[in-house]
Order: sequence, then structure tokens, then C-alpha cells
Amino acid sequence: MTEPIKRLCIVPTPRGVGGPASFRLRFSQALQARGIDVCYDLDDFPYDAVLLISSTRQVGKLWRAKRRGIPIIQRLDGLNWMHKRVKFNLRYYLKAEYGNVLMNYSRKHLASRIIYQSEFVVRRWEQVFGPAPVPHDVIYNSVDLADFSPDGPAYPVGERLRILLVEGSFGGGHDIGLKLALDLAEELEDVHHLPAEVVVAGKVPEEVKEQWSAYATVPLLWQGIIPREDIPALDRSAHLYFSAELNAPCPNSVIEAMACGLPVVAYDTGSLAELVGEEAGRVVPFDGDPWKPDIPSIPPLAAAAAEVLGNLKQYQAGARARAEAHFGIEAMVSHYLEAISKACAPR
Repeated sequence: MTEPIKRLCIVPTPRGVGGPASFRLRFSQALQARGIDVCYDLDDFPYDAVLLISSTRQVGKLWRAKRRGIPIIQRLDGLNWMHKRVKFNLRYYLKAEYGNVLMNYSRKHLASRIIYQSEFVVRRWEQVFGPAPVPHDVIYNSVDLADFSPDGPAYPVGERLRILLVEGSFGGGHDIGLKLALDLAEELEDVHHLPAEVVVAGKVPEEVKEQWSAYATVPLLWQGIIPREDIPALDRSAHLYFSAELNAPCPNSVIEAMACGLPVVAYDTGSLAELVGEEAGRVVPFDGDPWKPDIPSIPPLAAAAAEVLGNLKQYQAGARARAEAHFGIEAMVSHYLEAISKACAPR
């Protein structure tokens, strides 16, 4: 039995509004609530372990910590891949490739233990770079089930069914999800006689807004970047959540939606089938190659969405129940501490 850790160093400092930045904030707050001190500087000794979120350029400092016997637990999500499928400038391409190389270097040479965000992430890393030389755990992302709940205020809604997309940012090849959401809403209205609107929250470049506003045949509402504390109210205002990201490692937005009792419809790429299961919505086959990416067929997605909407209360309850069973933050933190303790155990 190992002693519980007293101080954890979490690096690096993520940028942006979602993903790693959101995780670090929630995880740090949960650790501090348990009386565990947190620091964010590898020079701020002493600490019992390092939680490396993906990678850092401070490789020399990680080696110094490793030589001092401090275990490094690496949290990994997906590999960068869109830069190989969509035309970008050379700088963006090299940055994405460098990120992959840096993550894999830490995975193979520095990590004492790895925490993958989903089984999909494990498969992808092992497919591209082979198995890691250290033990690993799969621990899904999570939410505070009290903050993200079906109970509470909601954004105003109109007469149409609301399909919601929440992402950190769109564009850069990732806006294929906007096309799919708009085509889904159009199919629901034309074929299933269910008038729908699409609401998008996240950072969207103006040229992307102009492109898809011109394309839309249904109401399209741009909400911009929503403060984290307002996301539950936005989730509660919708009827369906559409997960727009292809090959997503473990999207927080899907877990947040389910916790708010919002059913999810999506294509079966990435970790979505793992997260949603059968009770929280519908995940349909992607009839093509999501790594190219191809454009999948809309009618099966619309039929699944119509089924969910026809049994909305059942799926709303199922979404919340699945979140309570698998995605509570306290359980996630306990799993992380267990993995960190294993890495700290003497060999």
C-alpha cells in the first residue's frame, strides 16, 4: 500500500477554452478539494509525481524529474491527423507533426504510466506507433454532475427542434461537422416533417460563418464562445446534441450534454460509441472513411435522430443515467489517483 500523494505537478499550461484547458481546471479544483496541493512548474520542487497533459517542450526538465525518481504519468488524447488530409500551410503542418513526435517521445522514453482518454485512443496510438513500454489505464473525461444537470435555467427556445453543436473551435478542416448538422436538420424537416434549427457554440472564423450561413436552408444561430458556466443552460435548451468532430478522442461536450439530459446523435467515429452507449442516444455507421474524410450518408443519421425525438423522455433519462454511471468527476479523480499511486509504488 503506497502513501497518498500530497503534491502533484501538472504540465504544461494548456491554451484555449476547451479540451486540455478545461480538464486541467476541473481536475486541479477536484484535487485541491481533497487536500492535494497542485503546482504547474517543473522547477517547483518538491512534488510526488508529474501529470503530463499530452506533451511539453520542457523535455530536459522532465528528464531531471525522472532522474530524481519522480514518476511521470502521461495523459494522452488523440494524434494530430487533419493536417494530412486538408491543405494547410507548411507551418501548421510542421507544428502538428512536431506535436505528434513530442507526444510519442514522452510516451516511449519518459512516462512511467499512461492514461488514455478512451479505448479508441489506445487503438489509434498503438496502430500508429506501436504499444507503449509502460502500463496504461483508460479513464474517460468527466463533469461535475451537480453543475451539469437537467435541472436549472435554459436558453430561450422557439417552436423548432433545436440541434446543438458545442466545440472549442471550428474551421481548419473541422467544419465538415457544420455541413452534416445542417444537412441533418434539412432531412428532418423535409423527410420526417420535424422542423429544426441548428445552434452552434464555439469559436468560428467569420469566413466559415459566411460560408455555412449561405449554405443553410434551416435557421442557423451562432452563439460564439459560451462561458463554461453557461453551457448547462445552453444544453438544457436543446432537443438533440450532434457531435460534429470526426474521430474525437473523448469529447467533453458530449459528456456535458448527457449529464444535462441531452441525447446525442452522431456517426460512429472516434470514441462516440463508447461514450453514448445505447441509452443516451444513437450512433450510426459512418459509410465511408472518416480519416480522409469522406462525406457520410445523411438519411441513416436523420432516421436515428427522428427515433430519438419520438422517444425523447426515454433518451433524456437515459443520457443522464449514463452520465451518472460513468462520467462523474469524483469517480474520475479517484481513478486518476489510483493510477498515479501505482506509478509511485516502489518496484
